[in-house]
Amino acid sequence: MKQSNQAYFYGIGAIVLWSTVATAFKLALAHYTPLQLVLIAVITSIIALSGVLLIQKKLHLIKQQFLQRPLFYLQTGLLNPFLYYLVLFKAYSLLPAQQALSLNYTWAILLPLLAVPLLGQKLRKSDITAALIAYLGVFVIATNGEVTQFAFNSATGVLLALTSTLLWCLYWIVNTKDKGDPVVSLLLSFLVGLPFITIALLMTQSLPSWDLQAFGAAVYVGLFEMGITFVLWLVALKKADRAASMSTLVFITPVLSIGFISWILQEAITRSTFIGLGLILTALALQQLLPQLAKQRTKPQAVTEKV
Repeated sequence: MKQSNQAYFYGIGAIVLWSTVATAFKLALAHYTPLQLVLIAVITSIIALSGVLLIQKKLHLIKQQFLQRPLFYLQTGLLNPFLYYLVLFKAYSLLPAQQALSLNYTWAILLPLLAVPLLGQKLRKSDITAALIAYLGVFVIATNGEVTQFAFNSATGVLLALTSTLLWCLYWIVNTKDKGDPVVSLLLSFLVGLPFITIALLMTQSLPSWDLQAFGAAVYVGLFEMGITFVLWLVALKKADRAASMSTLVFITPVLSIGFISWILQEAITRSTFIGLGLILTALALQQLLPQLAKQRTKPQAVTEKV
């Protein structure tokens, strides 16, 4: 198999697995609290990522990278998994899966906006246009299409879902300063975050009870939301001729997710979800396409100037 074909094989595998996790969230949250789910999923992910590093013979890098930047991994561990997944799972517990999923995908719109003050990057017109369209979609989803009545089924759930996008963006912005092995860095974040998760759980709730379906769903989340799928995606990016060709596959994820939510959870997908998610995906597409179109327009001008 050619390397480019291998890239798509791994990339599509990662996309399909990520598409199933929203359904797994809801199945697990039917029996566990968000904090209990985070605990099981993070422990599962730690075991899985340790296994990957064992196979890659990189376990020695764990201590090495941590000692080089312990405060850095304290930041990332607090952001992800502790705060991010706790907030995200709480949002899923309050909202239908279709709504929480759609709202969470606005992180890609928020990221370039936050990069302006935090990384000193320039704000492009395409980012503003994409944000306006995406957050119009958020409003449609949050109000169930009743945009003139400002009626929210769960304002807290909507706020938490949007807060999760902020936490995720902050995590990735902090990670722009990371020069270590990405799998090792992710494992270190989980290892550092685990004590905070455990202490918070012991102080406020009981340990997770045994339920085969719920436990299986929680383990599934740990494997395919947090752990193995991340490794598959990294392999896809390394093998791809162009990383941009891989990034376009991400647009398939929410569409497939909606299909799994409808099929397995038997949620009736509302018209407002279709409209809102359509606006969000349109915004994501414009965010990528508009800068490319602008570059193409400037190329003929540069040629005529040389002539």
